[in-house]
Amino acid sequence: MPNTDITKPVDLTLHAEGTGPLRAMRPIYVDFMPPCNSACPAGENIQGWMAHAQAGNYFEAFQTLVEDNPFPAVMGRVCVKPCETGCNRTHIDTTVNIHAVERYIGDEAINQQWQVRCNPVSTGKRVLVVGAGPGGLSAAYHLARMGHTVEIYEGGAHAGGLLWSGVPDYRLPNEIIDAEIKRIVKLGVTIRLNYQVKDILTEKEAGKFDAVFLAVGARLIHKEEFVQDDSVHITDAFSFFRDSKINSSPFTRKKVIVYGGGKLALYLSRILKRYGSEVTVCFPGDKKMMPAYDYETEDALAEGVDVQLFKSISSVKNNTITLEKMKVEKGKAIGTNEFETLPADVLIIANRQETDSGFLRAVEGIIINDDGTIKIDVQRMTGFEGIFAGGDMLPGENRSATIAIGHGKKAARYINGYLLQQPYLRPEKHPTAGYRKLHMWYETEAPQKEQDKLAPAVAVKSFDEIISGLSEPEAKFEAQRCLSCGNCFECDGCFGACPEDAIIKLGKGNRYTYNYDACTGCGVCFEQCPCHAIEMIPEPVNSITDVK
Repeated sequence: MPNTDITKPVDLTLHAEGTGPLRAMRPIYVDFMPPCNSACPAGENIQGWMAHAQAGNYFEAFQTLVEDNPFPAVMGRVCVKPCETGCNRTHIDTTVNIHAVERYIGDEAINQQWQVRCNPVSTGKRVLVVGAGPGGLSAAYHLARMGHTVEIYEGGAHAGGLLWSGVPDYRLPNEIIDAEIKRIVKLGVTIRLNYQVKDILTEKEAGKFDAVFLAVGARLIHKEEFVQDDSVHITDAFSFFRDSKINSSPFTRKKVIVYGGGKLALYLSRILKRYGSEVTVCFPGDKKMMPAYDYETEDALAEGVDVQLFKSISSVKNNTITLEKMKVEKGKAIGTNEFETLPADVLIIANRQETDSGFLRAVEGIIINDDGTIKIDVQRMTGFEGIFAGGDMLPGENRSATIAIGHGKKAARYINGYLLQQPYLRPEKHPTAGYRKLHMWYETEAPQKEQDKLAPAVAVKSFDEIISGLSEPEAKFEAQRCLSCGNCFECDGCFGACPEDAIIKLGKGNRYTYNYDACTGCGVCFEQCPCHAIEMIPEPVNSITDVK
């Protein structure tokens, strides 16, 4: 067999003049994996929906987007944007503002009341999803698209999980969450609220469910051990979110210490600033150990939150919190036996989220870790047949809604394979198109369209959304900044460059093919392809005059 490994660099000195068997190398059209797609935890076809947005066809962009992610308006606001970190434009100017374009598409879908385009055929199978957070809702959505009947049991009073109870309005308005959940319900998904599952096997049997997906969020806070009296009101992050929505007065214009270094701690610290409180966030490690992203810390600091590192709670007495100064050795925070004190009215513990999986302890075969997470196999199934899990129920430091959404989609595929007795086989990923593979022959510099943002002094006065969306022209411009890495976007560069007229246009949307009778293997098409959608491979041994 000839070597056709398209991941290896091409030596253009091997090219030979001539056609058919006289060629040493031949060009082929290929599809590489764009780095943005590769980095997306939800597995979005970012380049696919971005191409529709470039043309101003936002409805088709929406349909492509929701094939993978049912929450474009939500994730356009709260996603931690790993796709933008991987974007090849960072080597030219600045990343494509991918999340902002996604938000525009999601908001447009809500405004225009676009529905998901699908017509599933019922399989007659029933699936129970435990938890109506992003992971559970994602799994339910994809299973419904596959034709299964899905019911979600949610212990809380509102669907959305931590999107609803753990993300402030200034970051994610409630009406946005509701609108995208409503779209899932319209697919036939039933959500049962205020229903706590206590015996999963009984629920499975009573509902005649063929499979179960566990998606209970990490809504418990690890209990911290320290000496305390009753002089300071002590609560945890999720109790704060719940209680403050009912009555914010216990947290208004108070001296508050928030213990933790994740986005949860920084979210609630900024809520407290809007209540007029004096807020200090304490974290025992250094900045590298903080789970929160740098921009989240910077936003909190800009709004007047005091962030103190290397501080661990030692005791709480007489309206004072004693903090031990810490140091970091070998990646761990350890005490120094030096102390300082801070006055406080309220202490909120927001360090180390855990999952409440106690209702699973009696289920034979399910292995539960110390933090409440559970073990699954390569098919995303727990130790009990037919019970799958994802999202915050799985171990991992970097919990996020995007990861949970991706877990839900992946689990749906494996559950579907289990139900239909056709095991899902994950396809191989194409190689990623890194920047060095691109052959840019045209001017590409175009500054990013940044989103407007409220000044911190204005932002802290209300719960209005801080970051604005892009206008239609701005969203289209941002989409057009995409380099289409690794995939042909029909620029006609190869067509115009070929000296032998060996390239045949197949019509808009169908790309090109080669007439290998005319092709000499000179490699000019390969050298000029700006997105690396052409590769040179060794000429097949028995090739004469085949046409791709």
